[in-house]
Amino acid sequence: MVYLTAEEILARDDLQTEDVAVPEWGGTVRVRTMTAGERDRFEERMWSGGNGEADKGIMRAFYVGSCTIDEDGKRLFTDEQMTALTKKSASAMDRVFDVVRKLSGLTAADMEELEKN
Repeated sequence: MVYLTAEEILARDDLQTEDVAVPEWGGTVRVRTMTAGERDRFEERMWSGGNGEADKGIMRAFYVGSCTIDEDGKRLFTDEQMTALTKKSASAMDRVFDVVRKLSGLTAADMEELEKN
């Protein structure tokens, strides 16, 4: 068995991407796997809302906003734009969210746990 070094792990590009057609928005967007840091921030926000209250109303928007990228791999949306994404088409957001969830390994059980807390 060969064990990886820290340098080998950190050098590996392990963020998968997938293009998603979004006819409601008139085109295609590219999404990538959520990073570990983004997932931690997401879970913290879901549990505390940044102000001691749960912020469950922004769950899909946070995932989509965190993982929608341009051709260079840079996020399209800032943290400040997450709330604006909640006003977009539910079917469009669900389509993109489902791909982000699949790429990020977020299971239905994970979603239920987050919604309970």
